[in-house]
Amino acid sequence: MLDLFVKNAKVFLEGKFAAANIGVKDGKIASITAPDIYEEAKEALDLGGQYLIPGTIDTHMHVRDPGHIERGNFYTETLAAAAGGVTTIMEHPISIPPQYNVEILENRIHRADTQCVVDFCFYGAAGGEFPEEITKIAKDGRIVAFKSFLHAAPEGREQEFKGLTMANDAELLVGMTELAKTGLLCAFHCEDNDLIQYYSRKFQEEGRTKGRDHALSRPVFTEVESVRRILSFQELTGARVEIAHVSSPQAMQMLKEAKAQGKEVYAETCPHYLFLNEDDLEKFGPYAKCNPPLRTQDLVDGLWEYIKDGTVDYIGSDHSPFTEEEKTRGLENVFKANAGFPGVDLRLPLMLDAVADGKVSLERVVELLCVNPAKIFNIYPQKGVICIGADADFVSFNFEHHTIVDKEKNYSHAKAIAVPYDGKELKCQLTSTVVRGRVLMRDGVVDESAKAYGQLVCPQK
Repeated sequence: MLDLFVKNAKVFLEGKFAAANIGVKDGKIASITAPDIYEEAKEALDLGGQYLIPGTIDTHMHVRDPGHIERGNFYTETLAAAAGGVTTIMEHPISIPPQYNVEILENRIHRADTQCVVDFCFYGAAGGEFPEEITKIAKDGRIVAFKSFLHAAPEGREQEFKGLTMANDAELLVGMTELAKTGLLCAFHCEDNDLIQYYSRKFQEEGRTKGRDHALSRPVFTEVESVRRILSFQELTGARVEIAHVSSPQAMQMLKEAKAQGKEVYAETCPHYLFLNEDDLEKFGPYAKCNPPLRTQDLVDGLWEYIKDGTVDYIGSDHSPFTEEEKTRGLENVFKANAGFPGVDLRLPLMLDAVADGKVSLERVVELLCVNPAKIFNIYPQKGVICIGADADFVSFNFEHHTIVDKEKNYSHAKAIAVPYDGKELKCQLTSTVVRGRVLMRDGVVDESAKAYGQLVCPQK
Protein backbone atom coordinates (compact mmCIF):
# COMPACT_ATOMS: atom_id res chain seq x y z
CA MET A 1 0.00 0.00 0.00
CA LEU A 2 1.18 3.52 -0.78
CA ASP A 3 1.74 6.06 1.98
CA LEU A 4 0.32 8.97 -0.03
CA PHE A 5 -1.65 9.20 -3.25
CA VAL A 6 -1.81 12.60 -4.96
CA LYS A 7 -4.63 12.69 -7.47
CA ASN A 8 -6.29 15.01 -9.97
CA ALA A 9 -3.22 17.18 -10.53
CA LYS A 10 -1.62 19.01 -13.42
CA VAL A 11 1.87 17.65 -12.84
CA PHE A 12 5.16 19.05 -14.16
CA LEU A 13 6.67 16.04 -15.94
CA GLU A 14 9.66 16.15 -18.29
CA GLY A 15 9.40 19.88 -18.92
CA LYS A 16 5.64 20.23 -19.40
CA PHE A 17 2.38 19.88 -17.52
CA ALA A 18 0.20 16.79 -17.84
CA ALA A 19 -2.78 15.34 -15.95
CA ALA A 20 -1.45 12.60 -13.68
CA ASN A 21 -1.61 10.94 -10.28
CA ILE A 22 1.43 10.39 -8.06
CA GLY A 23 2.04 7.53 -5.62
CA VAL A 24 4.44 7.89 -2.71
CA LYS A 25 6.09 5.15 -0.65
CA ASP A 26 8.79 5.54 2.01
CA GLY A 27 9.36 9.17 1.14
CA LYS A 28 10.02 8.48 -2.54
CA ILE A 29 7.90 8.76 -5.67
CA ALA A 30 6.79 5.18 -6.35
CA SER A 31 4.39 5.64 -9.25
CA ILE A 32 3.22 8.15 -11.84
CA THR A 33 -0.05 7.09 -13.44
CA ALA A 34 -2.77 8.32 -15.78
CA PRO A 35 -5.47 10.39 -14.09
CA ASP A 36 -8.05 7.60 -14.33
CA ILE A 37 -5.90 5.09 -12.43
CA TYR A 38 -6.27 5.08 -8.66
CA GLU A 39 -4.10 3.29 -6.13
CA GLU A 40 -4.74 2.38 -2.52
CA ALA A 41 -2.92 4.56 0.00
CA LYS A 42 -2.94 5.44 3.69
CA GLU A 43 -3.56 9.08 2.79
CA ALA A 44 -4.95 10.79 -0.31
CA LEU A 45 -4.42 14.36 -1.46
CA ASP A 46 -7.04 15.41 -4.02
CA LEU A 47 -5.88 18.54 -5.80
CA GLY A 48 -8.99 19.00 -7.90
CA GLY A 49 -7.08 19.93 -11.03
CA GLN A 50 -4.52 22.23 -9.40
CA TYR A 51 -0.89 22.50 -10.48
CA LEU A 52 1.76 20.28 -8.88
CA ILE A 53 5.47 21.03 -9.28
CA PRO A 54 8.62 19.70 -7.62
CA GLY A 55 9.21 21.18 -4.19
CA THR A 56 11.14 24.40 -4.63
CA ILE A 57 14.75 24.85 -3.53
CA ASP A 58 15.78 28.16 -1.99
CA THR A 59 19.41 28.74 -2.98
CA HIS A 60 19.91 31.66 -0.62
CA MET A 61 18.70 31.43 2.97
CA HIS A 62 20.12 32.93 6.18
CA VAL A 63 19.42 31.45 9.61
CA ARG A 64 21.25 33.18 12.47
CA ASP A 65 21.55 30.01 14.54
CA PRO A 66 23.75 29.85 16.57
CA GLY A 67 24.65 33.39 17.51
CA HIS A 68 21.49 35.42 17.06
CA ILE A 69 18.51 33.18 17.71
CA GLU A 70 16.56 36.27 18.79
CA ARG A 71 16.30 36.83 15.02
CA GLY A 72 14.96 33.33 14.42
CA ASN A 73 16.19 29.75 14.49
CA PHE A 74 16.14 26.75 12.17
CA TYR A 75 12.65 25.82 13.36
CA THR A 76 10.91 29.17 12.89
CA GLU A 77 12.58 29.98 9.59
CA THR A 78 11.87 26.58 8.03
CA LEU A 79 8.24 26.87 9.12
CA ALA A 80 8.22 29.98 6.93
CA ALA A 81 9.92 28.00 4.17
CA ALA A 82 7.21 25.32 4.25
CA ALA A 83 4.54 28.02 4.09
CA GLY A 84 6.15 29.29 0.88
CA GLY A 85 6.41 25.97 -0.96
CA VAL A 86 10.12 25.55 -0.16
CA THR A 87 11.05 21.93 0.53
CA THR A 88 14.85 22.34 0.64
CA ILE A 89 16.80 25.35 1.90
CA MET A 90 20.44 26.10 1.13
CA GLU A 91 21.76 27.95 4.14
CA HIS A 92 24.40 30.65 3.64
CA PRO A 93 26.91 31.00 6.45
CA ILE A 94 26.31 34.09 8.54
CA SER A 95 26.21 32.68 12.07
CA ILE A 96 28.52 32.89 15.06
CA PRO A 97 30.78 31.55 13.84
CA PRO A 98 30.24 30.79 10.14
CA GLN A 99 31.08 27.22 9.10
CA TYR A 100 34.63 27.72 7.82
CA ASN A 101 35.80 24.36 9.19
CA VAL A 102 34.37 20.87 9.70
CA GLU A 103 33.91 21.25 13.47
CA ILE A 104 31.73 24.34 13.08
CA LEU A 105 29.82 22.69 10.24
CA GLU A 106 29.15 19.68 12.45
CA ASN A 107 27.60 21.90 15.10
CA ARG A 108 25.40 23.72 12.61
CA ILE A 109 24.21 20.45 11.07
CA HIS A 110 23.28 19.23 14.54
CA ARG A 111 21.31 22.39 15.27
CA ALA A 112 19.50 22.16 11.94
CA ASP A 113 18.85 18.43 12.29
CA THR A 114 17.10 18.95 15.61
CA GLN A 115 14.91 21.81 14.39
CA CYS A 116 14.35 21.96 10.62
CA VAL A 117 10.87 21.35 9.28
CA VAL A 118 12.03 21.03 5.66
CA ASP A 119 15.20 19.50 4.20
CA PHE A 120 18.40 21.51 4.26
CA CYS A 121 21.81 21.94 2.62
CA PHE A 122 24.75 24.00 3.77
CA TYR A 123 27.22 26.30 2.08
CA GLY A 124 30.69 26.45 3.60
CA ALA A 125 32.43 29.73 4.44
CA ALA A 126 35.44 30.63 2.31
CA GLY A 127 37.62 33.53 3.42
CA GLY A 128 41.08 34.98 3.57
CA GLU A 129 41.59 34.12 7.25
CA PHE A 130 41.54 30.33 6.90
CA PRO A 131 42.26 29.35 3.28
CA GLU A 132 43.75 26.06 4.47
CA GLU A 133 40.29 24.96 5.65
CA ILE A 134 38.63 25.27 2.22
CA THR A 135 39.75 21.93 0.80
CA LYS A 136 39.21 20.19 4.15
CA ILE A 137 35.57 21.16 4.52
CA ALA A 138 34.92 20.35 0.86
CA LYS A 139 36.43 16.88 1.29
CA ASP A 140 34.05 16.28 4.21
CA GLY A 141 31.30 15.97 1.59
CA ARG A 142 28.46 17.69 3.44
CA ILE A 143 28.41 21.13 1.80
CA VAL A 144 26.95 21.87 -1.62
CA ALA A 145 28.97 25.06 -2.26
CA PHE A 146 30.92 27.91 -0.68
CA LYS A 147 30.06 31.53 0.05
CA SER A 148 32.35 34.54 0.34
CA PHE A 149 32.03 38.30 0.69
CA LEU A 150 34.29 40.85 -0.96
CA HIS A 151 33.76 43.52 1.64
CA ALA A 152 34.84 43.92 5.22
CA ALA A 153 32.51 42.70 7.95
CA PRO A 154 29.87 45.30 8.83
CA GLU A 155 30.68 47.23 11.98
CA GLY A 156 29.58 45.29 15.05
CA ARG A 157 29.09 42.04 13.09
CA GLU A 158 32.71 40.88 12.92
CA GLN A 159 32.05 37.48 14.53
CA GLU A 160 29.23 36.72 12.07
CA PHE A 161 31.64 37.18 9.16
CA LYS A 162 34.70 35.43 10.61
CA GLY A 163 36.37 33.34 7.90
CA LEU A 164 33.80 34.52 5.35
CA THR A 165 35.46 37.47 3.60
CA MET A 166 38.16 37.96 0.98
CA ALA A 167 38.84 41.62 1.57
CA ASN A 168 41.71 42.25 -0.87
CA ASP A 169 43.18 40.88 -4.08
CA ALA A 170 45.80 38.75 -2.34
CA GLU A 171 43.15 37.01 -0.24
CA LEU A 172 40.99 36.59 -3.33
CA LEU A 173 43.82 34.99 -5.31
CA VAL A 174 44.70 32.56 -2.53
CA GLY A 175 41.07 31.79 -1.73
CA MET A 176 39.97 31.19 -5.30
CA THR A 177 43.03 29.03 -5.95
CA GLU A 178 41.97 26.82 -3.05
CA LEU A 179 38.35 26.84 -4.21
CA ALA A 180 39.38 25.63 -7.66
CA LYS A 181 40.88 22.51 -6.05
CA THR A 182 37.50 21.52 -4.60
CA GLY A 183 35.39 21.58 -7.75
CA LEU A 184 32.58 23.17 -5.74
CA LEU A 185 30.83 26.37 -6.67
CA CYS A 186 31.52 29.55 -4.69
CA ALA A 187 28.86 32.24 -4.41
CA PHE A 188 30.27 35.75 -4.17
CA HIS A 189 28.58 38.83 -2.78
CA CYS A 190 29.80 41.38 -5.30
CA GLU A 191 30.07 44.96 -4.14
CA ASP A 192 33.23 47.11 -4.21
CA ASN A 193 34.13 47.56 -0.56
CA ASP A 194 36.43 50.58 -0.97
CA LEU A 195 33.80 52.55 -2.89
CA ILE A 196 30.99 51.56 -0.54
CA GLN A 197 32.94 52.59 2.55
CA TYR A 198 33.80 55.90 0.91
CA TYR A 199 30.23 56.67 -0.08
CA SER A 200 28.81 55.57 3.27
CA ARG A 201 31.07 58.00 5.14
CA LYS A 202 30.48 60.79 2.63
CA PHE A 203 26.69 60.49 2.66
CA GLN A 204 26.50 60.47 6.46
CA GLU A 205 28.85 63.46 6.74
CA GLU A 206 26.54 65.31 4.35
CA GLY A 207 23.41 64.30 6.25
CA ARG A 208 22.09 62.19 3.39
CA THR A 209 20.65 59.37 5.47
CA LYS A 210 17.14 58.71 4.12
CA GLY A 211 16.00 55.42 2.59
CA ARG A 212 16.87 56.22 -1.01
CA ASP A 213 20.33 57.37 0.04
CA HIS A 214 21.19 53.75 0.78
CA ALA A 215 20.76 52.93 -2.92
CA LEU A 216 22.53 56.08 -4.07
CA SER A 217 25.51 55.22 -1.86
CA ARG A 218 25.88 51.80 -3.54
CA PRO A 219 25.54 52.65 -7.25
CA VAL A 220 25.45 50.03 -9.98
CA PHE A 221 29.10 50.39 -10.84
CA THR A 222 30.08 49.16 -7.35
CA GLU A 223 28.44 45.87 -8.30
CA VAL A 224 29.73 45.87 -11.88
CA GLU A 225 33.34 46.47 -10.89
CA SER A 226 33.19 43.73 -8.30
CA VAL A 227 31.74 41.25 -10.83
CA ARG A 228 34.48 42.21 -13.28
CA ARG A 229 37.06 41.49 -10.60
CA ILE A 230 35.63 38.04 -9.84
CA LEU A 231 35.53 37.12 -13.52
CA SER A 232 39.18 38.13 -13.89
CA PHE A 233 40.26 35.99 -10.94
CA GLN A 234 38.11 33.12 -12.17
CA GLU A 235 39.98 33.18 -15.46
CA LEU A 236 43.25 33.10 -13.53
CA THR A 237 42.31 30.31 -11.08
CA GLY A 238 39.67 28.19 -12.81
CA ALA A 239 37.32 28.31 -9.82
CA ARG A 240 33.60 27.69 -10.37
CA VAL A 241 31.73 30.91 -9.62
CA GLU A 242 28.24 32.10 -8.78
CA ILE A 243 27.41 35.78 -8.49
CA ALA A 244 24.80 35.96 -5.76
CA HIS A 245 21.77 38.29 -5.73
CA VAL A 246 22.59 40.18 -8.94
CA SER A 247 20.69 43.47 -8.78
CA SER A 248 21.44 45.18 -12.10
CA PRO A 249 21.11 44.41 -15.81
CA GLN A 250 24.62 45.76 -16.33
CA ALA A 251 26.12 43.07 -14.09
CA MET A 252 23.85 40.46 -15.62
CA GLN A 253 25.04 41.39 -19.12
CA MET A 254 28.63 40.74 -18.03
CA LEU A 255 27.61 37.28 -16.84
CA LYS A 256 25.74 36.60 -20.07
CA GLU A 257 28.87 37.44 -22.05
CA ALA A 258 31.06 35.33 -19.75
CA LYS A 259 28.74 32.36 -20.26
CA ALA A 260 28.92 32.87 -24.04
CA GLN A 261 32.72 32.67 -23.74
CA GLY A 262 32.41 29.28 -22.08
CA LYS A 263 33.17 30.37 -18.52
CA GLU A 264 31.51 28.37 -15.75
CA VAL A 265 29.70 31.17 -14.01
CA TYR A 266 26.18 31.11 -12.59
CA ALA A 267 23.78 33.97 -12.00
CA GLU A 268 21.36 34.29 -9.10
CA THR A 269 18.90 37.08 -8.50
CA CYS A 270 16.23 37.62 -5.86
CA PRO A 271 12.55 38.59 -5.83
CA HIS A 272 13.18 42.02 -4.34
CA TYR A 273 15.23 43.02 -7.39
CA LEU A 274 12.32 41.99 -9.60
CA PHE A 275 9.30 43.24 -7.61
CA LEU A 276 10.57 46.21 -5.57
CA ASN A 277 12.45 49.37 -6.53
CA GLU A 278 14.09 52.49 -5.10
CA ASP A 279 10.69 54.04 -4.40
CA ASP A 280 10.13 51.29 -1.83
CA LEU A 281 13.29 52.38 -0.04
CA GLU A 282 11.85 55.86 0.12
CA LYS A 283 8.52 54.46 1.36
CA PHE A 284 9.70 51.82 3.84
CA GLY A 285 13.16 53.13 4.73
CA PRO A 286 15.24 50.59 6.69
CA TYR A 287 12.62 47.85 6.25
CA ALA A 288 13.47 47.78 2.52
CA LYS A 289 17.23 48.02 3.04
CA CYS A 290 19.21 45.17 1.50
CA ASN A 291 22.62 44.72 -0.10
CA PRO A 292 23.00 45.22 -3.00
CA PRO A 293 20.28 47.87 -2.74
CA LEU A 294 16.99 48.09 -4.56
CA ARG A 295 17.33 49.71 -7.99
CA THR A 296 15.31 52.12 -10.12
CA GLN A 297 12.33 50.75 -12.02
CA ASP A 298 14.09 50.97 -15.39
CA LEU A 299 16.83 48.70 -14.04
CA VAL A 300 14.22 46.34 -12.58
CA ASP A 301 12.61 46.13 -16.02
CA GLY A 302 16.00 45.47 -17.58
CA LEU A 303 16.73 42.65 -15.15
CA TRP A 304 13.56 40.85 -16.23
CA GLU A 305 15.01 40.50 -19.73
CA TYR A 306 17.68 38.20 -18.32
CA ILE A 307 15.02 36.09 -16.64
CA LYS A 308 13.42 35.66 -20.04
CA ASP A 309 16.58 34.96 -22.09
CA GLY A 310 17.93 32.26 -19.76
CA THR A 311 20.89 34.14 -18.28
CA VAL A 312 19.53 33.88 -14.73
CA ASP A 313 20.12 30.35 -13.43
CA TYR A 314 18.06 30.46 -10.24
CA ILE A 315 16.26 32.77 -7.86
CA GLY A 316 17.05 32.75 -4.14
CA SER A 317 15.09 34.61 -1.50
CA ASP A 318 18.11 35.94 0.45
CA HIS A 319 15.83 35.46 3.46
CA SER A 320 17.43 37.62 6.17
CA PRO A 321 15.72 37.76 9.57
CA PHE A 322 16.54 40.56 12.02
CA THR A 323 14.92 42.02 15.11
CA GLU A 324 12.67 45.04 14.84
CA GLU A 325 15.19 47.13 16.78
CA GLU A 326 17.87 46.32 14.23
CA LYS A 327 15.63 47.94 11.62
CA THR A 328 14.06 50.82 13.54
CA ARG A 329 17.44 52.21 14.55
CA GLY A 330 17.78 53.14 10.89
CA LEU A 331 14.62 55.27 10.75
CA GLU A 332 16.63 58.49 11.13
CA ASN A 333 19.82 57.16 9.53
CA VAL A 334 19.33 54.25 7.14
CA PHE A 335 23.03 53.39 7.37
CA LYS A 336 22.51 52.30 10.99
CA ALA A 337 20.01 49.55 10.11
CA ASN A 338 20.96 45.98 9.28
CA ALA A 339 20.55 45.04 5.62
CA GLY A 340 18.06 42.36 4.59
CA PHE A 341 14.52 41.20 5.29
CA PRO A 342 12.49 37.95 5.33
CA GLY A 343 11.30 36.47 2.04
CA VAL A 344 11.47 32.67 1.91
CA ASP A 345 7.68 32.44 2.14
CA LEU A 346 7.02 34.78 -0.81
CA ARG A 347 9.56 33.76 -3.44
CA LEU A 348 7.25 31.27 -5.20
CA PRO A 349 4.01 33.27 -4.78
CA LEU A 350 5.65 36.38 -6.24
CA MET A 351 6.92 34.45 -9.24
CA LEU A 352 3.49 32.86 -9.75
CA ASP A 353 1.97 36.33 -9.66
CA ALA A 354 4.39 37.26 -12.45
CA VAL A 355 3.17 34.22 -14.39
CA ALA A 356 -0.41 35.45 -13.97
CA ASP A 357 0.69 38.84 -15.31
CA GLY A 358 2.31 37.23 -18.37
CA LYS A 359 5.84 38.33 -17.44
CA VAL A 360 7.29 34.80 -17.41
CA SER A 361 6.14 31.28 -18.23
CA LEU A 362 5.26 28.80 -15.52
CA GLU A 363 7.74 26.34 -17.03
CA ARG A 364 10.53 28.90 -16.64
CA VAL A 365 9.59 29.44 -13.00
CA VAL A 366 9.89 25.70 -12.34
CA GLU A 367 13.29 25.75 -14.02
CA LEU A 368 14.48 28.66 -11.86
CA LEU A 369 13.13 27.47 -8.52
CA CYS A 370 13.31 23.68 -8.79
CA VAL A 371 15.23 22.09 -11.65
CA ASN A 372 18.27 24.35 -12.05
CA PRO A 373 19.15 24.58 -8.34
CA ALA A 374 19.04 20.78 -8.01
CA LYS A 375 21.21 20.23 -11.08
CA ILE A 376 23.75 22.98 -10.45
CA PHE A 377 24.27 22.07 -6.79
CA ASN A 378 24.40 18.35 -7.61
CA ILE A 379 21.38 17.15 -5.65
CA TYR A 380 19.45 16.09 -8.77
CA PRO A 381 17.50 13.82 -9.25
CA GLN A 382 16.99 13.36 -5.52
CA LYS A 383 15.53 16.85 -5.58
CA GLY A 384 14.14 19.19 -8.22
CA VAL A 385 12.15 16.75 -10.34
CA ILE A 386 9.02 14.61 -10.27
CA CYS A 387 10.13 11.16 -11.39
CA ILE A 388 10.09 7.66 -9.97
CA GLY A 389 12.75 7.29 -7.28
CA ALA A 390 13.04 11.02 -6.51
CA ASP A 391 12.18 12.41 -3.10
CA ALA A 392 8.42 13.03 -2.91
CA ASP A 393 8.74 16.81 -2.58
CA PHE A 394 5.85 18.78 -4.07
CA VAL A 395 4.03 22.08 -3.93
CA SER A 396 0.52 22.63 -5.24
CA PHE A 397 -1.17 25.88 -6.20
CA ASN A 398 -3.83 27.51 -8.31
CA PHE A 399 -4.45 30.82 -10.03
CA GLU A 400 -8.18 30.89 -9.32
CA HIS A 401 -7.83 32.26 -5.80
CA HIS A 402 -5.82 35.28 -4.76
CA THR A 403 -3.63 35.76 -1.67
CA ILE A 404 -3.26 38.93 0.38
CA VAL A 405 0.16 39.08 2.02
CA ASP A 406 -0.25 39.49 5.78
CA LYS A 407 2.94 39.71 7.78
CA GLU A 408 1.08 38.78 10.96
CA LYS A 409 0.52 35.31 9.45
CA ASN A 410 4.21 34.94 8.63
CA TYR A 411 5.85 32.00 10.40
CA SER A 412 9.28 33.69 10.50
CA HIS A 413 10.39 34.92 13.90
CA ALA A 414 11.22 38.17 12.09
CA LYS A 415 7.67 38.76 10.84
CA ALA A 416 7.61 42.23 12.42
CA ILE A 417 10.08 43.47 9.81
CA ALA A 418 8.37 41.73 6.86
CA VAL A 419 7.00 45.09 5.74
CA PRO A 420 7.73 45.67 2.02
CA TYR A 421 5.12 43.23 0.61
CA ASP A 422 2.58 43.50 3.43
CA GLY A 423 -0.93 43.97 2.02
CA LYS A 424 0.07 43.08 -1.53
CA GLU A 425 -2.47 41.03 -3.50
CA LEU A 426 -1.01 38.06 -5.38
CA LYS A 427 -2.94 36.31 -8.12
CA CYS A 428 -2.26 32.79 -6.88
CA GLN A 429 -2.75 30.52 -3.90
CA LEU A 430 -0.40 27.89 -2.52
CA THR A 431 -2.40 24.97 -1.16
CA SER A 432 0.09 22.32 -0.06
CA THR A 433 3.75 21.65 0.58
CA VAL A 434 4.92 18.04 0.74
CA VAL A 435 8.39 16.93 1.86
CA ARG A 436 9.32 13.28 1.34
CA GLY A 437 5.65 12.33 1.33
CA ARG A 438 4.62 14.24 4.44
CA VAL A 439 2.13 17.05 3.93
CA LEU A 440 3.66 19.93 5.87
CA MET A 441 1.40 22.76 4.71
CA ARG A 442 -2.29 22.76 3.81
CA ASP A 443 -3.99 25.96 2.68
CA GLY A 444 -1.39 28.16 4.32
CA VAL A 445 -1.33 26.34 7.67
CA VAL A 446 1.97 24.63 8.48
CA ASP A 447 2.19 21.49 10.59
CA GLU A 448 4.08 22.84 13.58
CA SER A 449 4.62 19.31 14.92
CA ALA A 450 7.10 18.69 12.09
CA LYS A 451 10.06 20.06 14.05
CA ALA A 452 13.19 18.00 13.24
CA TYR A 453 11.51 16.27 10.29
CA GLY A 454 13.95 17.92 7.87
CA GLN A 455 17.05 16.03 6.79
CA LEU A 456 20.50 17.07 5.59
CA VAL A 457 20.89 16.81 1.81
CA CYS A 458 24.45 16.26 0.56
CA PRO A 459 25.77 16.55 -2.98
CA GLN A 460 26.00 13.33 -4.93
CA LYS A 461 29.38 11.68 -5.11
